[in-house]
Order: sequence, then C-alpha cells, then structure tokens
Amino acid sequence: MRLTLTPTNFKNLDKADSQLPPFVRCWKICCSLIFLLCLPPFAFGADELRVLVVLSESTTPYQTFAKTFRQNLSSNVHVSVLEHPEDFSANDLPADLIVTVGVKATERMMDKPIPVLAVMVPSATYFDLLEKQTRVKQISAIYIDQPLSRQVALLSAALPERRRVGVLYSAESQINLKELRIELDKQGYKLVAKKVQSDETLSSDLKDVLEHSDVLLAIPDSSIFNSSYIRNILLSSYRQRIPLVGLSQAYVNAGALCAIFSTPEQLAAQTSDATNVFAQTRHLPAPQPPALFTVAVNKEVARTLDVTTKSPDLLHMQIENEGGVRR
Repeated sequence: MRLTLTPTNFKNLDKADSQLPPFVRCWKICCSLIFLLCLPPFAFGADELRVLVVLSESTTPYQTFAKTFRQNLSSNVHVSVLEHPEDFSANDLPADLIVTVGVKATERMMDKPIPVLAVMVPSATYFDLLEKQTRVKQISAIYIDQPLSRQVALLSAALPERRRVGVLYSAESQINLKELRIELDKQGYKLVAKKVQSDETLSSDLKDVLEHSDVLLAIPDSSIFNSSYIRNILLSSYRQRIPLVGLSQAYVNAGALCAIFSTPEQLAAQTSDATNVFAQTRHLPAPQPPALFTVAVNKEVARTLDVTTKSPDLLHMQIENEGGVRR
C-alpha cells in the first residue's frame, strides 16, 4: 500500500472542507493524523534495511556466499560484511538484521538483541543453539543439510536396485535415524544402521555394515566422516564394490559415486529472497531446508564399480519430480 498526496488532492480536499464547520474540520485532521501514525512503515514505501552479514571464515565458499547475496538484494537493502565473528564489537551495530553464515558465526551472534537469520548451518545444530536462547526475538534459519526425503529420492533415482542402505553413526550424528528409516521404508528400502562406539571400532563396524548393505550413505557426523577417516571408508567400500553416496562435491571428487547438496550460490539466493521479504514485512520466514540443490556424479567411480548411472541433470529432474522441489 502506498500513499500518494498531490497538490490536486489537497485542492479538492480544501474545497470540500471549506464548507464544513470549524470543529468538524479539526476532527477530520486529527483522525487523519492518527491514521497515518498507525500505519506500518512499509505502507509509505520500502524502508531501508541495514543487514550485517557475519561469516564464520573468509574462505572461498563464504566469500562466494557474500558476493551472491549482495547481487540478489533489493536496492533498499544495505549490507555490511564481517569476515571474522571474533572481530565483532558493539560498533558493528546498529543493524536491522544479522545474517550469520556457518556455525561459528551463528554461535557468536545468536544472543544479540536483533533478528538473526542463520544460514549454512545443520538443522540439528540450529535447534541446539535455539534451546539455549533466553532473548525473545526473531530467529530463523536456512539449513545446509538436505531433507531426508530428498536424499532418499537420490538413492531411488541413482541406485534403484540397491535396496539395503548402510549407515554408520555415532553419538554426534546430526540425523534422525527414525525419520530416515520411515523415508526409506516409503520407497521400499531397508536401513542397515551401525553405531560406532569409538575410533578403535570404526574399521570393524564399517566392515559389518558393508557386508549387509548394497550402498553406503554418508550422514552429517564429523566423528566418522572427516578427513582422517574418509579415505579408509572409501577404500573399504571399493573393495566390497559398495558405492558411497556423499554429502558434497568434495565427496564426489574424493571418490563417492554421487552426492546431493546446495552450493553457496544457491543458499545465498534463497537468503536474499528471505531478506527482501523481511525488508518489506519485518518478519523472518520459518526455519527451512535448502530450496535449491545440485546433484554431482563421479563417472569414473561408476565405471570402476560397474554401476549404470544417469546424468546429473536427469537425476535432478527425477528427484524434483518425486519430491516437489525446485532447482
């Protein structure tokens, strides 16, 4: 809604009001002023919005996010970027909205007294941080992890004949195994889950899972799927001719058969949309998974394991059709 007052408007009003008694004219003026004061700020047009973007690191993925985020914003949104959350001080405020990128930045900024939109954080981490919140304010998130239904849709599209899905997990796993089992059951898959008790048992636990699985699904668990262990996990799965479905492009580059993930550019575009809406309404959207996603395939691994694969575009289309999600 926009209010447009022109000289012609005032002239017409003056003619009509001149015929009214003085006390009626005074009453109309008072009512008009009260009405204007009650209108929300955006009724007069888009107010400027000051956004502070706090990056967890200054590495390429975070810089890419910040650059893409700026490019998709409305002209009334003004952005400042803080590359290291530990450098934050009271001088960096005021802002109307803080966008935190990554876990480190989110942990640092969650207690600030203005709305926070956390991006590129695992959903489990976000809810853990939310439980510790004592301030009453707007907080929301755009997760980095894909919905379980989307991950299962990738299995269905890429490996329809491999029905036993192996999963290694620990106490630190950021996934709901009960929900994963439900999603797999819907598509006719069987979950073969094994809890890793310690670093010493990882090798034997992995061997046990691979013996009873047709495909190994990586999950967000830094105690298992990390740079120290991923090479051994990949080599063991190769020996058993069991493909690994990963969590990112890095997994595919390292030797996973395929992966589904959202790029910094895709997450930044979604964050820009949420910020543009906030600029108009001053309300954050509900916490949400990535709206946009990418599928990657390692064709060399597919040939080595004698697995017939579809192109990334075809897999994407099939997942999109099954899950009602967009690119």
